[in-house]
Amino acid sequence: MADSEHSSSNETFTDTQEETSEATKLEFSEDEETLIIRMFNLVGERWALIAGRIPGRTAEEIEKYWTTRYSTSE
Repeated sequence: MADSEHSSSNETFTDTQEETSEATKLEFSEDEETLIIRMFNLVGERWALIAGRIPGRTAEEIEKYWTTRYSTSE
């Protein structure tokens, strides 16, 4: 039982690290934001294409950033 309790603590710590890491990844520099906006205006929701222009960013990060920052909920 001690092993399972220890395992649960590690899982919680790992989950917290992942959440913190995810929040950090959604912080974009001003240059990245400008590039995302310009690229979106040119190619639309082609997230992989946009991410290909920003080293270290994935299409999922770009899309999540865009939808949390610029999506309109009407």
